[in-house]
Amino acid sequence: MDNSTFLPNVTPREVIQSGAFGCSYFGIAIDDSEDDYTDLFESLFKGLDTRLYLLPKYSPKSNKFGIRSGKDYRYWKDMKWINSHDPRGWFQWYCNYSLGRRCSDDERQIMRWQDFCGVKGRWRSNIYSRIHATGDWNISPRIQQSLLHWGYKVNQEDYQLWLSTNINMPNQYKGAYRSFTFNKQ
Repeated sequence: MDNSTFLPNVTPREVIQSGAFGCSYFGIAIDDSEDDYTDLFESLFKGLDTRLYLLPKYSPKSNKFGIRSGKDYRYWKDMKWINSHDPRGWFQWYCNYSLGRRCSDDERQIMRWQDFCGVKGRWRSNIYSRIHATGDWNISPRIQQSLLHWGYKVNQEDYQLWLSTNINMPNQYKGAYRSFTFNKQ
C-alpha cells in the first residue's frame, strides 16, 4: 500500500483539543478487557485536560460543532470495523500509527480513511460540493464534525483542489471560480 495518500491534516492531539467524540472516546467502557490505551495519554495528550477525552458519557455540546456525530461503539462492532489491535476503533489506531506503530491493520485503516476523507473520499467530496453550492463554509456541521474525527479539517487549499478536479471549466479558470474566503473557527 502506498501510504503517501494518507495525509490527515489534524493530529490526534488536535482532534482531541478541537472537541471530538463528545469528549468521551476513552471514557466510555467497552467490552474488551485487553483495551490498554493509557500510554497514549502520556505520549499524545500530556498536559491536556482529561475532560477532553475521558468523560464517561458522550456530550454532544462538547464537540467542536456542538452536535452529535458518528455512531456508537456497538454499531462499529456490529459492522466489524473494530480490530483486535485497536479495540476502540479507527481513532485509537490513528493515535498508535502517529506514534510509529505499524501493524497488519494499517492497510485496511488507511483505505477506510481514504474512502472517508482522502482526496476522492466520499465525505470530503460531499462537504466541498455543499460549500460550492451554497458558499457557506459552516454548512453541514455533522459532516464537518465527522471529518474532524477522522483527522481532517475542511480548508481553502483542499477546496481549490476539489474545484479544479470536479468542476467542468477551462483550465485557466480552475481554482479561481467561487474562491471563498475561508472562515476559520
